[in-house]
Amino acid sequence: MNYQYFTSESVAAGHPDKVCDQISDAVLDAALINSPKSRVAVETLVTTNKIVMAGEVTCPKEIDYEKIARRVVKRLGYTNPIYGFTIESKVFVYIHQQSPDIARGADKDGAGDQGMMFGYACNETKELMPLPIIISHRLVEKMDEMRETKKIPYLRPDGKSEVKVKYENGKSISVDKIILAVPHNPKIENGELKHDLYKNVVVPVLEKFGYKIPEEDLIANGTGRWEIGGPSTDTGVTGRKIIVDSYGGMARIGGGAFSGKDPTKVDRSGAYAARYLAKNIVANDLADRCEVQLAYVIGQPEPITKEIETFGTAKVSDFVIENFSSKVLDLSVRGIIEGLDLRRPIYEKTASYGHFGREEFPWEKVVKF
Repeated sequence: MNYQYFTSESVAAGHPDKVCDQISDAVLDAALINSPKSRVAVETLVTTNKIVMAGEVTCPKEIDYEKIARRVVKRLGYTNPIYGFTIESKVFVYIHQQSPDIARGADKDGAGDQGMMFGYACNETKELMPLPIIISHRLVEKMDEMRETKKIPYLRPDGKSEVKVKYENGKSISVDKIILAVPHNPKIENGELKHDLYKNVVVPVLEKFGYKIPEEDLIANGTGRWEIGGPSTDTGVTGRKIIVDSYGGMARIGGGAFSGKDPTKVDRSGAYAARYLAKNIVANDLADRCEVQLAYVIGQPEPITKEIETFGTAKVSDFVIENFSSKVLDLSVRGIIEGLDLRRPIYEKTASYGHFGREEFPWEKVVKF
């Protein structure tokens, strides 16, 4: 970690790409409720007054895709026609059954696709996540809370955060600047917006991490104005926020998105397994930083690659770390799915505020030996 400054961003639950991720994962949850062995690979696109759902689903019971999409849109606050995207927007569904060529491999407990994936952990925060991304997530989560509870009643769906952190000798020493962007009622001037966000969002979030910044180090709506957000102004697509979903750019990524994919797709389950290993290595004080790489072949159950990097922070030998990691989780596709209990409807919640650093998910559990 040789950067003097590092910046990460997150996006609100109502961001167009996140609307898509949540719809796709809501479909996955519905399929898993019907049958834990359902196969799902669903992409969503949203734009002005349109929702397009496409992909493959193999499930023994019929799924009401349109109803699922409208429920998610309503939950996210898109109910006012002036947004140009609401629960009344048209829904187009182009979903068919999974390819038999892919199903053949997955039926034998093999990977549903090839790919490489990375997991990361560091002792920078109690969540064992990089500071810039975890603060970014908490800021947009708090901003959404202010809108939903009407504590800042003039906010509208959508939003972004950006956090600049200063480092010294690889350790975070201060939060240097925060950027927040959120659409709002045009009657509100930018100065009032900035002060309300500072008082109700920035201050309480930073306090939990032991930091503070003066109000002048907050940038609110960089252009000075943002009235309408969401899909009518910025088309959204499933899987475009893979840096937001993972480690904010602090660690490598495999390139495969998570949302809309059942756990036979190692883009998702393999990334969760890699995080699980990395987090447990750091949580058990075997290293201060850890990155795990896994790679799989379609139709094959075992990874072709498993590598662990600790960036010179290991406190024990490589042999001890490797031996420990082999006990933490069976890295076969079936071993990951069963070991982390992934055939459950838990995925819609993962599709906003990041997939990692949240204790409610099984890949965040810490084990002791």
